[in-house]
Amino acid sequence: MTQLSEVELPTPETQTPAPSRTENLNVSSFTPLPTPRELKSALPLTPGAERTVLAGRQAAQAILRGEDARLLVVVGPCSVHDSGAALEYARRLAALREQVKGTLEVQMRVYVDKPRTTVGWRGFLMDPDMTGANDVGRGLALTRQLMLEVGELGLPVATELLDPFAPQYLFDAVAWACLGARTTESQTHRVMASAVSAPMGFKNGTGGGLKLAVDAMVAAAHPHVFFTVDDDGRACIVQTQGNPNGHLILRGGKSGPNYAPQFVKEGADLITAAGLSPAVMVDCSHANSGSDFRRQGLIWRDVVQQRLGGQHAIRGLMLESNLEEGKQSVPANPNDLKYGVSVTDACVGWAETEALLLEADAALRG
Repeated sequence: MTQLSEVELPTPETQTPAPSRTENLNVSSFTPLPTPRELKSALPLTPGAERTVLAGRQAAQAILRGEDARLLVVVGPCSVHDSGAALEYARRLAALREQVKGTLEVQMRVYVDKPRTTVGWRGFLMDPDMTGANDVGRGLALTRQLMLEVGELGLPVATELLDPFAPQYLFDAVAWACLGARTTESQTHRVMASAVSAPMGFKNGTGGGLKLAVDAMVAAAHPHVFFTVDDDGRACIVQTQGNPNGHLILRGGKSGPNYAPQFVKEGADLITAAGLSPAVMVDCSHANSGSDFRRQGLIWRDVVQQRLGGQHAIRGLMLESNLEEGKQSVPANPNDLKYGVSVTDACVGWAETEALLLEADAALRG
């Protein structure tokens, strides 16, 4: 498993909780982390990455507001587990982005923090070595370095907001973010989204209902107050102004897919009734594909045709894609991983990814 070169950060000392009869009864240890300021000082946002972030945010905002006729495309691995493979993918995608930039604003999924229904590998941020060591300090450093290197390619980074403290470490390098199906209904995540400087997508819940995601958009658009840490790692209260750049992501639910025209219209109508710009993105994976990666292309083409048919509430598409198609289980020895194959949701391979984007570009150009 290939890794990026590592930065030098202080090695924290794990601490055992002091004896108590009333607290930390289920805690075995505490491991300090570098502060956000320390990590940003070790891995500063480069001028090139900053230009990419600002341009990516501006483009996404214009598309979501209906001011730019292109489609916002968020594409990449279900989750990053190998930074070397992720960079190879990013280089290919950066070149393809240039080919289709007249019709598509392409941004790369750099998803590093994975929600779990019960238990399992929680992602590159939490366990970068996939050994169960959960070296989060190293995961933060490797994640930030990867995001900066992707940005240096001129390719905007897209990610999911999951851990409540990760944004302080990473989100200056992020052009687009979202809340997943499990967190869109979370009050904690909604108020955090109100502080994010990038456009935010909100997926419908696992049940498939759209209103809770629209409610999340409304909530995040308003000012809030919440508890977090500042750049120096001190506990603080943040007052937000609200994030006006929210949009709905249709990902299907327990009742089945929801990318068909009636669901797109329902979502657009709910958003309009809430007083927001009717911006809808369709996730070609998850329940929309029935977790079958081979169906993602069918959904992609269907949604492109809806857009060509005049449904301009469709502002974006999401595709789970990797260097190689399919998925693999996490082996006992991480060195036995197959290169470029997902370890979470099954993905379409690079050849199909390239074909789908070029096909959409040709269709949208007419």
